[in-house]
Amino acid sequence: MSETLVDTVEIARLSTADGDFETRLDALLAWEGVSDAEIQRRVDDILAGVRARGDAALIEYSNRFDRLAVSGMAELTLGAERLEEAFVGLPEEQRDALSKAAERIRAYHERQKPESWAFTEADGTVLGQQVTALDRAGIYVPGGKAAYPSSVLMNAIPAHVAGVREIVMVVPTPDGVLNELVLAAAHLAGVDHVFTIGGAQAVAALAYGTETVPRVDKIVGPGNIYVATAKRAVFGQVGIDMIAGPSEILVISDGGTDPDWLAMDLFSQAEHDEDAQALLVSWDANHLDAVEASIERLLPTLEREEIVRQSLSRRGALIHCRNREEAVRLINRIAPEHLELSMADPEALLPEVRHAGAIFMGRYTAEALGDYCAGPNHVLPTSGTARFSSPLGVYDFQKRSSIINCSREGASELGRVASILARGESLTAHARSAEYRIQE
Repeated sequence: MSETLVDTVEIARLSTADGDFETRLDALLAWEGVSDAEIQRRVDDILAGVRARGDAALIEYSNRFDRLAVSGMAELTLGAERLEEAFVGLPEEQRDALSKAAERIRAYHERQKPESWAFTEADGTVLGQQVTALDRAGIYVPGGKAAYPSSVLMNAIPAHVAGVREIVMVVPTPDGVLNELVLAAAHLAGVDHVFTIGGAQAVAALAYGTETVPRVDKIVGPGNIYVATAKRAVFGQVGIDMIAGPSEILVISDGGTDPDWLAMDLFSQAEHDEDAQALLVSWDANHLDAVEASIERLLPTLEREEIVRQSLSRRGALIHCRNREEAVRLINRIAPEHLELSMADPEALLPEVRHAGAIFMGRYTAEALGDYCAGPNHVLPTSGTARFSSPLGVYDFQKRSSIINCSREGASELGRVASILARGESLTAHARSAEYRIQE
C-alpha cells in the first residue's frame, strides 16, 4: 500500500509464512560490533599511550579528538561544587523531573540488594556467602551526538545503592561544551569525581589510572565503537558491564493498540542512530497496514526524521505471524533489548517469555518510560545477549565471597573425602594437607 505514497519509508514487510522468512530475519538481526583492524590498532595505540604517559596522554588526546585547548588536568576536572551549581541552576521543571526519576530509580534498585548469609551444619561447620561492594566504579557517559543525563542516573545510582565507596564519571565534551543536565544528574546520583574526557583514552584512564584519574574496579556505560573496543581490550584489568550494540525494540501487538502509538514507539528507538532496530509483530495483517500508514504520516513530523528513516530502512520490519504462539517463539528467538507486549492480556504471555532485557506490559506502558523514570535500569543486553545477560543492577557493583569455617569434626570428615579425590587427581600435596586435619 505504501508504494503509492511519495517519499515512502522503506520498512521491510515479513511474514512467517514465507519460505525465506528465517533467512530474511537472520539478515535483519545481524549486527557485528567487532572493530575492524584499523580501529583496533588506533585503540591499542591510545591505550598504550595512556598507560605509558598518563595525564600527558589524556591532555594530548582530548585536545586532538574533542577539539580542546587545555594545558593541564585541572581543566578536565569538575568538583562537587560545579555539579551542585549545575543542579541548582536548572529550570525548576527539569530539576523536579530529574529528582523524581532519581528517586524512582533508587527505590527500585534498593530492592535488588542481596544479603550475606550463612548456615551451620550439625558438626559445627559454618558455610556461607559474604556480599561486598566494589571499592571504585567508573561510569562512562556519552557526550557526542547527544547528552544522556538518564545514563548517569542509571549507571551511578545502582553503584551508590550497592555501597561502592567511590564513583568516577568520565564524559567527553567536544568543543568544550558542558551539558548542565548531565552534571546535575551526577550531583543527584552521588558521583564523587567527574573528568571531562571521553573515547578510548577515558577507558584507558579508568582501567590503568593516571596521576589524576584513579584506577577503578569496573567500567560501565555505553559509548561508540572506540569505547566498546577499548572496554573489550581492558577487560581483565578491570571488569566491564557489557559490549553494548545499537538500541532495539520488539513490539508484540494484538491489533487493539492505536497505530499512532505504536509508530511512535518504534520511532523512539530508531531515532537513537541509523543502526538501531525497531520491529513490530502482529497476527493482524490489517493492523500492520494501519501502523505502516501511521509511520508514513508521522515520520515527517520528527526532528530526527532522517536518522529514523535510515534506521527503519536498514533494520526495521513489520512482521506478520500466524498466532500468539508464533509471536512468543519470535520473542525468544530475537531476545530483544526492549520488549513491548502491547496487548489486552500481557500477563498471559509473560510466563512464556524467556529472553528479553526489559518487558513493558500493556498498551499504556511505552518503552520511553523505562528509558527515563519508571525505575528499572535502562542499561540492557542487546544483539540477542538477553539469552544469557541481565539488566545492569546493584549486583553488578558487588561481588560474593564464599565463607568456609570448619569445625574440628567437620575438617576430619571432609578431609577423608578430599584426600580420596585429591589422590585420584595425583595431587598429593592437596591430599596430605587435608589428611593432617583428620582425627583418628
